[in-house]
Amino acid sequence: MPASRPIWKGQLRLSLVSIAVELYTATKSNAKPSFRQIHEPSGKPVHYEKVVDGIGPVDKDEIMKGFEYEKDDYVLLTDDEIDAVKLETRKTLDLTQFVCSNEIDPLYFDKPYYLVPSDDLAEDAFIVIRDALRKADKVGLGQLALRGKEYLVAIKPAGKGMLLETLHYEAELRKADPFFSDIPAKKADPELLEVATALIDKKTDKFDAGVFKDHYQAALRELIARKLKNKGRKITAEDEPPESKPTKSNVVDLMAALKSSLEGGKATAKKPAPKTKAKAAPRKKAS
Repeated sequence: MPASRPIWKGQLRLSLVSIAVELYTATKSNAKPSFRQIHEPSGKPVHYEKVVDGIGPVDKDEIMKGFEYEKDDYVLLTDDEIDAVKLETRKTLDLTQFVCSNEIDPLYFDKPYYLVPSDDLAEDAFIVIRDALRKADKVGLGQLALRGKEYLVAIKPAGKGMLLETLHYEAELRKADPFFSDIPAKKADPELLEVATALIDKKTDKFDAGVFKDHYQAALRELIARKLKNKGRKITAEDEPPESKPTKSNVVDLMAALKSSLEGGKATAKKPAPKTKAKAAPRKKAS
């Protein structure tokens, strides 16, 4: 088992079959540098005061949560009232429905977690459910009560284990129609479509996330390392690594751009115009 602690322990249940499982966060919280605001003269962190317009700083005990139902009008709720409607963390996750693996729009997926068997006794049943989902090419759906909230989740095979992904509820997503309404309802030009499809085929490969790097985060970490090396001295333009200037493209025609991309970025050379013999100047008549 990994060194990190599970965020949830319970039973994964399919009808009368219950499997002891543990849930682990699949993403790393420290993968990106995080910052705090610092008071430069003293080097100490900046704290925040709760301030009300026209009143100034207020005591923490005077603060309540408010829901704005109209502009500047709020329904006030106490912590006890909110706690009263929170759901207790349940120790059972029921798989209540199954759908085809490609049926869920990627727009719904929120955050991934690793799901593993809790002990040796749970392994056989865990493997059966995992392989059954893989063979059927299905995803299991259920709802998980955790930290006072209820999450819609999807479970699918992932290597030797399973992946649990939280999903957005339908009410949380914006409809696409208002954003796409101005796009004309027409199909692409067949010739352009053929070249674009060939370009996609040429660049098609197996997915490997390791190929893609976050250049901003890398540059940020490099900047932090240089600041530490220079003992916090301000980085000047002389310290910055040379930038590669982007090359300008003279290709403005869509077909020419697609064909140039398909040929590996080489611009097609234009054929020189055929040379024409210069006409002799007319002779002047003798006077």
